[in-house]
Amino acid sequence: MHFLAYIFIYPFLWLTSILPFRLLYLFSDGLYILLFRVFGYRKKVVSSNLKLVFPEKTEKEIKRITKVFYHHLCDMIVESIKSLTISEAEMKKRFKFTNVELIQDIESNNRSIILMCAHYGSWEWIFILQTYIKARGNAVYKQLANKYFDKLVKRIRAKYNSYLITTKDIIPTLIEQKKQGILSVNGFVSDQSPRRNKAYHWQDFMGIHVPVHTGAEMLAKKLNMAVVFFKVKKVKRGFYECTFETITETPADFKNYEITDIFLKLVEQQIHEAPEYYLWTHKRWKHARKH
Repeated sequence: MHFLAYIFIYPFLWLTSILPFRLLYLFSDGLYILLFRVFGYRKKVVSSNLKLVFPEKTEKEIKRITKVFYHHLCDMIVESIKSLTISEAEMKKRFKFTNVELIQDIESNNRSIILMCAHYGSWEWIFILQTYIKARGNAVYKQLANKYFDKLVKRIRAKYNSYLITTKDIIPTLIEQKKQGILSVNGFVSDQSPRRNKAYHWQDFMGIHVPVHTGAEMLAKKLNMAVVFFKVKKVKRGFYECTFETITETPADFKNYEITDIFLKLVEQQIHEAPEYYLWTHKRWKHARKH
């Protein structure tokens, strides 16, 4: 059944990916009508999240953020499909780095990096970073149920020396790479909500007390990796700007969870600047509790 789904869906994805961007975004506009207007995909979740973290905003402001968010969500969907066939030159034109030398400098000091980000802006094209550096790129991800699509996503990422590693494999993989002297840049999307029974740390995020993931910090301390936050700004439709900010190059100097808390504050700043580009369909506050 998984193979049948793959052979029927893959040709559609490939044909969509070769569309010029102006047609691709017309497709995105149509998708917006379906997701937002017709099916109302997770509209209750989005509305609930926005009202929870922005109690001071009016209904009109919430509606504006919601509409822009759904347009952006549909853009991200078609942009991820475009990754199948987009050229390196085109991706570099559309996803630019303001200070890639920060990563290059850490790499030149023979240090591996934990690269932390949130579900904000666009993280789909960050793997083009590999064309500017020599280190191996690893990204932690949740394995897809369909093994054929899982292999497809891995193949797309591997074009630029980036590799997807499941959460259960990331620790032994990075330990082995360290033993072999392999430098790596390791991407963690660290703003998800962990399972309540696996939460080691709770912190206020957007004013709500929630459990937070601490795996990135734990690995940085265990393997002595520099920790860098990357901030993505949507310049205009189809164009993004990524800026790196070093959290620390000496993670052992920090108390437990301090690095994670710094990361969360950086994410909050990003959201407040332009809330419409955060992934509001995610049930980030489902385990919220009172102090």
